Parts: sequence; C-alpha cells; structure tokens
Amino acid sequence: MKKLFLFLSLTIIIFANDGVHEFASSQECQACHPKIYEEYYGSMHANATPDKDPIHKAVWDKHPHNKKLSQYSCGKCHSPAADNLDKMLTEGAKAMPDPANATHQEAISCAYCHRIQSIQKHTQSNTNIISKDKKSYYGSTRSSLDSPYHKIMTKENEHFANGNVCIGCHSHNVNKSGLNLCSTNVNDEMSKSNCVSCHMPKVEGSFSSIMETKEHSFHGFAGAHYNSDMLSKYVDISILRNIDHFIVNVDNRSSHALLLHPMRMAVLKINVLREGKTIELEKEVFVRVIGKDGKPAMPWAADTTLKDTMIQANEKREVKRDFKLQKSDKVNVVLGWFLVNPKALKSLGLENEKVAKEFHVFKKQTFTF
Repeated sequence: MKKLFLFLSLTIIIFANDGVHEFASSQECQACHPKIYEEYYGSMHANATPDKDPIHKAVWDKHPHNKKLSQYSCGKCHSPAADNLDKMLTEGAKAMPDPANATHQEAISCAYCHRIQSIQKHTQSNTNIISKDKKSYYGSTRSSLDSPYHKIMTKENEHFANGNVCIGCHSHNVNKSGLNLCSTNVNDEMSKSNCVSCHMPKVEGSFSSIMETKEHSFHGFAGAHYNSDMLSKYVDISILRNIDHFIVNVDNRSSHALLLHPMRMAVLKINVLREGKTIELEKEVFVRVIGKDGKPAMPWAADTTLKDTMIQANEKREVKRDFKLQKSDKVNVVLGWFLVNPKALKSLGLENEKVAKEFHVFKKQTFTF
C-alpha cells in the first residue's frame, strides 16, 4: 500500500430537507484520486457557480430571485454543497452566492454526488436525498481494497447501479408556467445506455493512488461545454447524392435531444470544394426558442415554445441542399454549436464574452464524389 496522505480539514455543512449534512471538500479527495480530481476540477460540475461560469452569471444577474428576493434558488443544483442551502431554498429567506464562501465554491462537489442516497421525483424538478453517513460513499465500482478514509458502497444504490444518478438535477426543470425548460427524458430503467455510460466513459488511468487500475470512469463529464468529442460517436453524418441535389443526414442515436438547454443553438455548416474553390452553402440551424406573448423570453417568464427545430432523441434529420454535385467535388460538413444563441448575446451582456461567442465544433466530415 502506498503511503497515506494528509488531508485538508475543511468540511462543508448544509441543512437540507432531510436533515443536516457535513461534506468533505473535494480537495480532500485529490490525494487518493489525483486523476479523477484533475478531470473534475476542469469540469462544469466544479465551475457551476456564477463567479466561475459567466453564462450562468449573466442569467442570474437578470433573475427576479436575485433582483427582488436576494435568494439564490439556483443553488439547489449549482451549489448544493453550500452551507446555507436551506435558506437558498426556503421561501422568504435571503441567501446569495458568495465567492468568498468556500462551501459555495465547492459547487457540485465530489462528496455531494457520491452521497446521493435516493432521488425523489417531482413534477417541477427532482430532489436528491443525501446520505447522513458522511464517511460512506456510493459508487459503481468496488475495488478489493477498502479505503482507509471512507466506506465504499456499490450494491446499495440503484441509481449508481443503473448509471442514472444524474437525474436528480438533469431530468427536467419545469417553471411556474408549467413549461419544461430543459429535459433529458431519461428512462432510469434503461439497460444499454444511461447518463454515466455516455457522459462518463471509461478512460485510461487508475481511479486511485492506493490501488492501481487500468481505467476509471471519466470525471470531466463530457457535455456541451467540455469534452464533447467523447460524445461524437453517438451522432452519425452521411450524404445521399441525387441528380440535382444532395441530402445531409444527421442521425442522433443518443437518448435525448442533441442540445437540451433552450439557450443553445446548433449549426450545420456545409461547403463544397470544387477545382480549388470553396462554395459556401446555406447553414442549417437547430434551435429551441422559448417565449411569452409571441416573443423570446427568459426561462422564468416563458410559458410556451415558440420554435423547436432541435434534433431529437433517436432522430435522423434530413437536410436538403439544391446543389448538383460533380465528379471530384468534396463536401465538407461541420456540426457544432454556440452555448448562447447569438441573437441573445446583447440582451445578456455577453457580446464580448469568448465562451458565449465561441463556436464549438462537435463533428466534421469530408465526403468525396
């Protein structure tokens, strides 16, 4: 056994609906799980708070709970390890995100996720129920060696076993108007695919410094922000050539829509390379726009979906272009997205924010005829 490490003594206390909880800081996990911690530290789970995520901050700055109530209700999923989470979720209480509060900056911490004991399903959004045993962690893989610092439980939790422990926060979010803002439509009884199998695939490297393994589950959480290349295998692109036109087929083989958040916008870029010249064809946009009174609106105000062209789960979308391909033509296809619909940048004050303006290339292919 490798030598033991000293741990940071910080603990995090939160008061939730099911009692008082103390959480070890994520930095404590680093000593025994350095590779996993490195991945986690660069993920959106570790950077979900307003001061770390400029897009989330732009939305929070306009939120009525910020302007009128001084209550960070987003904390339920964005900083669930906060020491005043109870006030963030209690009507009439005041509790704002604090960059100087270490428990707030834990965001979605290692200990928080690995102590999700069960998930209560509700119409508006689900709720994670946290284990009261701060020294016991749930997981999907058990080594032959127990940790000297905590218990390892792998058979006691159905949500870790079926890989859909994420649905406490990522299942759905329904606003007061009854509009489902963001839904994965995940069936937590799926056997072949689940949240973990796609977004936390097995990668090289040991999960622990105490016991060496060849691989571990990726804790950078592949998604729209980071590591989306890990998900590209679930989307196929092909071309069907006809006499006077061609069709680009985008086959989404995942169990949910290509992009979930209504703020996102996917774009299919198509050009033809002919005799050294590039011919740009019309882009195809995939987007879901929510609104009120016929106009786009913020999530808390929207009561309807104004437009929805997003590629859905298990959908094969055909994109036709009236262009006659010739021998030796090369068709370049790029599928990617903006984290913020360019039309919303100015209203959110994000027109100069790189992360909001950047086009994320998801998949690109070249077809030669």
